[in-house]
Order: sequence, then structure tokens, then C-alpha cells
Amino acid sequence: MTDIAPRLEPFPLGDVALGGGSVYLRARDAMLELARAYPVDRLLAVFRANAGIDTRRAEPPGAWEGFGHPSEQAWGEDDYPGKDRAQTANLLRGHYAGHFLSMLALAAASERDETLRAKVEEMVDGLGEVQEALAATGRFSHPGFLAAYGEWQFARLEHFAPYGEIWAPYYTCHKIMAGLLDAYELVGSERALEIVVAMGRWVAQRLGRLDHDRIQRMWSLYIAGEYGGMNETLARLSRVAGIPEFLDTARLFDMDRLIDAGVDGVDVLTGMHANQHLPQLIGYVHEYEITGERRYLDAVIGLWEQIVPGRVFAHGGTGESELWGPPQTVAGHIGRRNAETCATYNLLKIARLLFLHTEDPRYMAYYERASLNHVLASRRAARSTTSPEVAYMFPVDPGALPEFDNIGTCCGGTGLENHVKHQDTVFFRAADGGPELWVNLLVPARLSWWEQAVDVVLDSGHPWSGRTTLRVEPEADAVELTLHVRIPAWASGPATLRVGEEVLVGEPGTYVALTRGWRRGEVLDIDVPMTLQAQGAIDDPALRSVHLGPSVLVARDDATTTRELPLDGLRRLDGTLLDDRGVESSSAADAGVRLQADGHLAISGMRFEPVWTGSDARYHMYVRARATEVAFASTPTGVPARVRADGRTLLDDVWAEPLPRTRDEFLERVQESALAARRDGLLTRAELERVLVGAGAADIDGSGVTRRARIAAAGDAGVGWELRETGDVVWTLPGGLDDAPLPPHVTIETDAPPAGSGWFTATPVVTITAVDVSEGEHDPLVVEVRTGEEPWRSYDGPVPVEAEGVVRVEARATSAAGLTGYTARELAVDTAAPAVEARVRFLGASVEITLIAQDETSGVERIQWGGEGTFWATFQEAFVRTLTDREQVIEFSATDRAGNEGVRQRLVLPALEPAGSA
Repeated sequence: MTDIAPRLEPFPLGDVALGGGSVYLRARDAMLELARAYPVDRLLAVFRANAGIDTRRAEPPGAWEGFGHPSEQAWGEDDYPGKDRAQTANLLRGHYAGHFLSMLALAAASERDETLRAKVEEMVDGLGEVQEALAATGRFSHPGFLAAYGEWQFARLEHFAPYGEIWAPYYTCHKIMAGLLDAYELVGSERALEIVVAMGRWVAQRLGRLDHDRIQRMWSLYIAGEYGGMNETLARLSRVAGIPEFLDTARLFDMDRLIDAGVDGVDVLTGMHANQHLPQLIGYVHEYEITGERRYLDAVIGLWEQIVPGRVFAHGGTGESELWGPPQTVAGHIGRRNAETCATYNLLKIARLLFLHTEDPRYMAYYERASLNHVLASRRAARSTTSPEVAYMFPVDPGALPEFDNIGTCCGGTGLENHVKHQDTVFFRAADGGPELWVNLLVPARLSWWEQAVDVVLDSGHPWSGRTTLRVEPEADAVELTLHVRIPAWASGPATLRVGEEVLVGEPGTYVALTRGWRRGEVLDIDVPMTLQAQGAIDDPALRSVHLGPSVLVARDDATTTRELPLDGLRRLDGTLLDDRGVESSSAADAGVRLQADGHLAISGMRFEPVWTGSDARYHMYVRARATEVAFASTPTGVPARVRADGRTLLDDVWAEPLPRTRDEFLERVQESALAARRDGLLTRAELERVLVGAGAADIDGSGVTRRARIAAAGDAGVGWELRETGDVVWTLPGGLDDAPLPPHVTIETDAPPAGSGWFTATPVVTITAVDVSEGEHDPLVVEVRTGEEPWRSYDGPVPVEAEGVVRVEARATSAAGLTGYTARELAVDTAAPAVEARVRFLGASVEITLIAQDETSGVERIQWGGEGTFWATFQEAFVRTLTDREQVIEFSATDRAGNEGVRQRLVLPALEPAGSA
């Protein structure tokens, strides 16, 4: 084996502790309570039932973790029970126990807790007992087989059984193996190593008899072929157990198409199941480390670049209904079930591994954003001894709600692990053992670095402020260390680092290195400037998320349509967004203080809170920037922000890229934009003057200096502006502005904004506004409108747009002088949900269900279904339901690309008639 070690390595979990006041403690403490209280017997119940041994009267966790069909037995690979006995809802059972074992091992190592360590051993012993009982039956292909269901699922996968007939058997296998391997590596359980090695030998013989093409086709199957991180665990196991053959088995899970696409930079992700493939990337990094084959690492980096940032929402989540959308599409992929938490769990692992190998700060920038705003946010602010209380989806559509609880689901499983290891990436060290420390996250934490005989303590106001003190506490009088301190990418300007007389400056998104002999009691002060900011979506700059330093702030509002706020009128040159109490320059930078004290900020009257609080109230992660009045840094002008035919306003022109960087550049830009707006008929002469006076008076640079702005007296020469010695801004305007013949200004407005998809899902009603911006007396304007190919007609009031599809609306207004102003707007209209039907094929004691939907306008986005014992799932292929002794109800609906979701329809499955009945 070739061994390519990462440049950096993490510390053992127990050597790093979160500090008091850390916002992560809420979730950690709640999850530790669950870890200590939840009975191991409940987790083992499905395994023991499958092996035919005493379940100790324990009930399984529930949901996906149920006992399955009452007549199901411990079927071997050739003992397919038939569709009538394969209960889809529970075909993943056992995965949750694997996650729980990982959580227990992580918690035991992190807390150095002997009670948790004993619980790990109890669970491992139980799994070992089940493995031995299954082997004793002689029904399985290898004595290493361990599962809570029969081996037949693996055999059916080899014959390309679809999801519904089977459910990702290797995914469950991975979770069990990963839990056992964690128990060995983190807690030292030798019994866990024995069990997982036996499982590895079973996997090796199972896949070793298949040809390459068959295996590739298996892994390409939607969900049925999902195998989690089997390649990761087997690669790790090959090292830990010293069994090189397991590396060969790990490589059987390589997906050639995905690796080649990553290496070649070919985007193949659209429509793929995100979390089916993300765990593979973790495995490829491990395979790179062992084989030295660079293509593995290049593939992961290439695929990462296709996901981040182009397919990532503001909080770090990705995907809609678990699937990736088109590249460089965020706003255009907002649906109603965005951001599966499992996917972010794995993206964090990938980011961490890539940073360890490359030291590229962009991976840590993603890690910080997603760990705080998605993963911490995914834990409800509640205590429970039975439920992980974590989110499955953490959607980003208007008025969204996180899908909390999730006992027994995939995200319930990864959620168990997420919250007992929040400290694992705060510090890294050089892998060669040198005295170098990487400080990645400026959060309250303490490191005990035994090899260097030193403690490192971070006291931080994170995430409320950008101020941190770092203390180095050596056992001796001094210690020679190099600290690499990360300056977060969210910093609103250069950071200042001070220790003694030494002062360093660090740019956002970089690491600053300090090498010195650190004496006991020395303090490094780190000051990272942090202001309120609004960031546009990659494919729709006007759809924005609000950030305060590392935190995403969400608007709390019960509406379920996109909220509109005048964000451009609230910004300063450096991007600082002024909240309602931060208009005075002295308080604008103290938004974090107000947020911590009050729990929220008000922006244009709307309440914003950190997304990571664990609240289950409705939220808006994105709002649309739309001004009705021209304003600069919250300085109003009283001038309407009229819209051009292309939808742009004067403010859009002022804040167009490249952005003005200084006050002089800003005033220059305002002058250009205001004059252009006057020429285009957006401003009267009087309004033009009010805009210029308002811009000159605005505290646009946050200096706090009060200025008076005015228009030069008649006869002053020149065109432009000047700053007088008095501090006044004096504007001079070109001649002829009063006489310039201007056409009427025409706008088309709708009664409501489109859905997040960009489509109007209710009939839009358009209002035409025409304004004669010429000076003097005005005769009435002649206003006309037409829709689509209709002839022009007089406008006499609001016009409903009844047509479906992309509809062009045109309007024109003619003045008495014969000048005509014109505008047009294209509206995408789809007000009807897709038509959907269920086709049922009876199979004796079960039925096969196919769902079909059609939508002729925007197209079908997805079909979803659910029934007793199942979650609300995305339909991909026909699925089978076993008939029981009572009626069952299957609900289903379809959603189109516009966002119209049909009313849930009901399919009632009949009760199975008793044997022998007439």
C-alpha cells in the first residue's frame, strides 16, 4: 500500500472541549441526554427478531425501524419472500442502530465517559450475539453476515431490483460497519473489530463473484443501489485491521462515471440523488490516501466545485426532494423540500478531508457556514429521551418549516452523530508532529495539546461578535509554536491580530501565521470586523439572504410568499446593511450586541433571527430586494423607485458591478445613474435634484460625518459635484434638463410577486402606471395594453392575465406631444397543479403501484407518496405494498416546476381476505 498522509490532522475528540457560552452546547447537551437514556435493547430489537433470539420485550425505535412483515423470517440470499412479505417501510431497518453506535462511541470519546463506554460495549456484544446466531442457521452465504433483515435484498439488488422492492441494503450495511469501526477506533472495542472484519469478509465474497459491468449498474440504481460510504469504511478497515484485500473490496464500490466526471470537469449531477453519492466522495479521499492515485482526490475536488457554491443554499444545504438541480442554480431550484440534512452531514466531512489535504481556506469557509446554519439549526430547541429531534429537510422556500423529529430515518441517524462532535474541527495540527497549530473556528473552546505540553484557550463572542482572545498556556515558561489563525471569509474587512507589540493584518478568507515563543499569560487578540450583510443568490442577485458574520438570519413571518424589502436603500459602501436601530453610524457595527440582547433584529420593520436557534416557527431564508422609494444608507429622498422595462431601477444602476468602493466613486455613480434615469423618463427635474441631495447627505461610508448637500445656484459652471471646504456636497447639473423632451414613463406591476420558482401560480393581475415626467401642465395620456398576440386596446383598469405559459404583456402611453413610452414584461404563469393518477397491479397478497403525472405548462417536478409506516417520499419507480388484514391508505400528489402541488389524493388498498374464505 502507498500511504499519502494528509498535511494536517485533527486532535482526539477528548482533547478539545467547547467553552462555556458556546451556542453549540444546546444541541450537544440535548443529544448526550438521549445517548445516556435510550435503551440499547430497543436498538437491538430488530436484529434479535431477525435472528430468532429473545428481543427482551423491547420495542424497536419506530418509523423506518420497525419489525417488518409479521411473517418475515431470517431469509437467506435465495429465499426471496415475495413482494407480499417485503414491507418497504422497514427494509432499511438496522441503519439507525449503526448511527446510534457511532454516536455513543463519539460521545464516549468526547466526554471521556465510562458509562457511555460501557454502553458501547453492551451494544457491540449484542450485535456480536446476533451475528453468531445468524451464522448458526447456515442459511447465509458467509458467517460474517449481519443485518436486521434477510440477505435476499442483496441478491435482489444483483438482479437490479428497484427501490420499493428493496431499499438500499448496502446503505444499511455501511451504517452498521461504520458504527462498529467507530467503536473500535474511538473506544478500543476489540470485539467490534472482530465483528466488522467478519462483515468485511462477507461483503468481499458477496461482490467478488460479480463482474464489473453488473456492479456499475447496481450502483447506478436510484436508492436501491445507494451504498452510503461502504468504500470509506472498507478502506479504513483495510488499514486498521491490516487486511489489504479490503482495499480491493472498497474499490468495487467505485462509480467510474462519477469519478471520470469529477476528474474531467463534466457536470453530470443534475437529477442525481445528492446523498446517494456524497458519501462515496469521502471514500474516494481515503482510497487516494492508501493507493496514491491522484484521480481519486481530483475527482472529489472537481465534484465539490460543481456543488459549492453553485448548488448550495444560504445555510449550506443542497438539493430539492433529495435531488440536485441544474448547475449554478440556487433561486431556480428552491422547492418545498430543500436541503436534506444527511447531505450537509456528508458535505462537512468532505470539506474537512479536503482541507486536511490542501489547506485551502474555502473548505473551512463552507464548513463554518454549514455547521452553524444547517447542522446546529437542524436540532430542535427541545429535550427528549426518545427522539433525536433533528430535521430531515431544512427547506428554504418562503414560510418554510424544518421537518423535525425523525426517529429512525436517515437524517435522524446522521443527526445523532452531528451534535456530539461539534468541537472536532476547531483545531488541527501538523501531521508530521511539528509545533504547528491551525485555529479554524473562532468559537469558545479549549485544547489540551499533550505532545507540546500546552493548553490553548479560545474566549470568543462567536457568533455575536468577531472579537476573540487566544491564550497559550504552556506547562513550562514558554513554548515555541506556529499558530495559523483563520480569518473568516465573512469578515467585512481586514482583521487585526495583536500579541504584545506585534500587530498583524489578515485578509478575509485567509490564514495568518504567527511563529514565536509563547510565554505563559500572553494573549493574542483577534478582531474580525463583522457587519450585517445581504447576499444575492448566484442565479438571481435580487433574491437575498441576510447574514451577520457567520450567522444566517431568517425573517420570521407567517406568510408563504416571498417577502420584499428595500435592501439596496439600507446598504453602505462596504455592504453593511442597516437595521432599524443601526441607522446611526456609531451603532451600525453593533448589530451583534443588539441581536444577542434582544434575540432579533428589525430590518425595515421585519423581525430577523439566527436560523440556528432550533425554533420551529415559520421562516424566510431569502427575501427579495425591491425598493419603492430611492434611498441611500437609510436616507430617504421621497422619490419613487420607478422601474424600467427590463425591471431595473435607479438603485440597481447605482449598485451594479463593479461596485463603487469610495464615497467619491459612489457620488460619481449616483450622478451617472440619476442623469440616465432622467433621460429615460424615470425622474422629473425636481426628483433628480432630490436624489442628488439625498445621496450627498447620506452617511454612505459609515464615517458618521454630517454633510449638507445642495444643487449649485444658477450660473455655476461645470457638470458634476464637488466637496467644499465646509464639507458641503455641491452638485452642478448640465443645461437643458428642463427642456429635454421625455416620453411618459410606463410600468407594469403585478398584484403579487411570482413564487420562488419564478412562476405565477395564481392568475396575476397587472396594473399599468403611466407618468408624464415632462415639466409644466400635462394633458391626459393615452394608455394602451395588450397580452400575447392580442391587438392593442385602451387600458381602463387592472388586467387579469388568464393565459398559461410564458405570456408577454406590453404597455404604451402617448403624450399630447406625440411622445410614446413603452414597456413590456414576460410573465410565466402556471396556476394548475399536475394531473396525477395511480395505476395498481394486484400480485396476490400485495400490489404494485405506479404513479403517473402530466403537466403541459411548466412540467412535472416530482411525484410524492406516503402511507402508514413510510415517510413522504419522492416517487421514482413502481413500488410494492403488502396487503394486510385491514384497509391501507396511500396518499399521493404531484408538484410542477412552478411549485403547484396538487391536493393529496387517496388510494385505498383492500384488506387481504383470510385464507379459505369464499
